[in-house]
Amino acid sequence: MLSEMTEHTTSYYAASANPAPERPPLRGEVSADICVVGGGYSGLSTALTLAEAGHSVTLLEGAKIGWGASGRNGGQLVNGLNASLEKIGRVYGPRIQAFVGGLVQEGGEIIRDRVARYDIQCDLKPGNLFAAYTDAQMKDLEAKKTLWESFGMTDHEMVDREGMRRHVATDVYRGGMIDHSGGHLHPLNLALGEAEAIERNGGRIYEQSKVTEVDLSGAPVLKTAEGEIAAKTLVLCGNAYLDRLMPELTNRILPASTQMMATEPLGMPELMPSDICVEDVRYILDYFRMSADGRLIFGGGTVYGGTDPADVVAKLRPNLEKVFPQLKGVKIDHAWSGNFALSFTRVPQMGRIGENTYFAHGYSGHGVTGSHLFGRILGEAINGDLSRFDTFASLPWYPFPGGRTFRVPYSVVGSWWYGLRDRLGI
Repeated sequence: MLSEMTEHTTSYYAASANPAPERPPLRGEVSADICVVGGGYSGLSTALTLAEAGHSVTLLEGAKIGWGASGRNGGQLVNGLNASLEKIGRVYGPRIQAFVGGLVQEGGEIIRDRVARYDIQCDLKPGNLFAAYTDAQMKDLEAKKTLWESFGMTDHEMVDREGMRRHVATDVYRGGMIDHSGGHLHPLNLALGEAEAIERNGGRIYEQSKVTEVDLSGAPVLKTAEGEIAAKTLVLCGNAYLDRLMPELTNRILPASTQMMATEPLGMPELMPSDICVEDVRYILDYFRMSADGRLIFGGGTVYGGTDPADVVAKLRPNLEKVFPQLKGVKIDHAWSGNFALSFTRVPQMGRIGENTYFAHGYSGHGVTGSHLFGRILGEAINGDLSRFDTFASLPWYPFPGGRTFRVPYSVVGSWWYGLRDRLGI
């Protein structure tokens, strides 16, 4: 009998997912030119990039396609990395800033192209709104708009307090900024559609095939509970769920969980008149949007170490009712939690272990677009074009202070400090 950990979580997305085939686990000995580990966006994007280029690709997923963060997230297409372009310029210099500034919208473009090309039914809609509580946050958004325009991104529009009401029925925000090139969608259905596209391009997918051992002494060999696969090239895209399979990667990231819930169908289009998605700009933020069937999907909070809170609804309801007091006591139909992977610099990492093993991880909460971009860059590298891969792989990374024992309490203390700054409006 399958472990409950290999079935989809109790999310609205799982309850409303498009039909998908039951894919078999890996059994016996199999060979592959390229083996991708992880059936989330990074793995799917890498595998699809390579399959479209004519490569023979096999993907292993420990549970089901989209089981992890890729099937549980806010469904928001937020351009950029978690680390701002301003921070990237300050830490890595103008050359890297210009490099990143030239590609931060590409992930969203990849998604829109694949949705159109493969007719993926995932409720894709345009636009996302960054919401500010204070004048200082508005100044930060104005500076971001100016900086992004310097790299040719002219899709942003500042919105004042009155203008916010045209997008979201609340008075809590001072103003905001719309990114018209952003958007939102049903994240699990996107993952399922991309898996089908991989198979249409000749790729193989095995579900319920958690990798238990990796041997890199020669050409990569991977073992699962029932099978073994020998590959010429290996790509590791387990992100927060790779656990300690590869010790070389364990200390590079910190699992963290975020929580979400979905109301009953509201029949209230006036709640978000423009059907845009919203996230505020605090360190510990709220994010929300309307589903295709009229539910408010509301998320927020962070638990470092990747554990789940005892009561997701109790944690999130006060935040929801602060933004929307008119929804006080609203019925919640679905509540869930899921892990994402933080990097210390908040810049995603990609690299290579030896000659034939590649990896990407650490999107730090901006994984929907970032993972699609990094999957394409991994595919380019394996296909022979290392230019963009080498630039990202060369960036220095830093382990979380305190090592495995103290990295969680260190991060908690940091989140308390930034949370206090949010509450004080500084």
